[in-house]
Amino acid sequence: MSDVYVVGAGMTPLGKHLDKSVKQLTAWSVDAALADAGIDRSKIEAAWFCNTRQGALEGQHGIRGQCSLRAYGFERIPIFNTDNACASSSSGVLQAYAAVKAGLYETALVVGAEKMNYPEKRAEMFAAFKGSWDRDLADEHLAALLEAGKGIDLSGLPEGEASRSVFMDIYAAQARFHMQRFGTTARQIAAVAAKNHTHSQFNPFAQYRTPMTVEEVLADKMIVWPITRSMCAPMTDGAGALILSSRPLAGQEGRAVRIRGIASASGSQRSVDEVDKHLTRTAALKAYEVAGVEPDAISLAELHDASAIAEILHTENCGFCEYGQGGALAESGQTRLGGRLPINVSGGLLSKGHPIGATGAIQLFELVTQLRGEAGARQVEHARLGLAENGGGFYGLEEAACVVTILEKV
Repeated sequence: MSDVYVVGAGMTPLGKHLDKSVKQLTAWSVDAALADAGIDRSKIEAAWFCNTRQGALEGQHGIRGQCSLRAYGFERIPIFNTDNACASSSSGVLQAYAAVKAGLYETALVVGAEKMNYPEKRAEMFAAFKGSWDRDLADEHLAALLEAGKGIDLSGLPEGEASRSVFMDIYAAQARFHMQRFGTTARQIAAVAAKNHTHSQFNPFAQYRTPMTVEEVLADKMIVWPITRSMCAPMTDGAGALILSSRPLAGQEGRAVRIRGIASASGSQRSVDEVDKHLTRTAALKAYEVAGVEPDAISLAELHDASAIAEILHTENCGFCEYGQGGALAESGQTRLGGRLPINVSGGLLSKGHPIGATGAIQLFELVTQLRGEAGARQVEHARLGLAENGGGFYGLEEAACVVTILEKV
């Protein structure tokens, strides 16, 4: 079986694209990826299309990829639809990687495209998040999360905003558990958000490009304690596209990026105290095994910070520090641009944006850009190995799906 390379990467700017359709966002990102690869669409042998919202908000179920990609001009080739909550496009990459590695196709396309902002459907926008957890067990799972954080005195704390994703309640419960068990502080969580908002000023694709201090993050509107608004990923429209191939393409000398390792996992019926059985730890350990590297070999990481506490959790789950030390690591400055292990130099989901079905592809776009040395003011020096961790949905005490990908500069 052959190696697999990312030979083309493209994305749209992220934000509120109220005047753009899913088809238009798709075309925008595919145009960019094909141009980056220096090929035309006739070279693509198969495609994966990744989206979570079009069914819920537009009624476009089932054949979303065929609709968007045939509108672009792709015909006859196989088109596969991947909806795996926030991990959709990284799951599409894993599937395309497996197909190319097995020799089914030489060149494949993965597109993540998402519209989350529909001003005329505000209630539906927030209700759509509930499709990414078990509707039958939602009350039971939320109660277990709230119980895990029990022991923190919430009396006298400000109440949050009424309009929010249910996932912010989940992240707040996880934050309170981490605070209660490990002594993590609200200031350490804010340090993650301040770092990522500051990083995003250097990313021309980012939804937000205004640096923030820890004090500004803490003083922002309370969503649900201890999570303030700037600790939460925004509602984002956008798309990202990647072209995978069994070999580097002609003319790409010095720009080849290889998929060194990739792995996925789902959760288990663990207890809240069994933090080392988190599905992200399972996926990360497998990805390291496939890649044949240890965590200390990673040059930079893009972690799924849908809320700032998630970055702290996943620095631990990916083995970048011991359990309970993620908050201190963030506060130390070691994960900032220029630090020992830069994390989310793109701005992360918090500030760059979080177009759910496209998020994984966009994380990998950032790593490809960094490993090629093309990231400009946010460039990580001597980047050789990059890791992306992309979680999706929620089930029980943790995400429902996770994909960890390790890319290598060749």
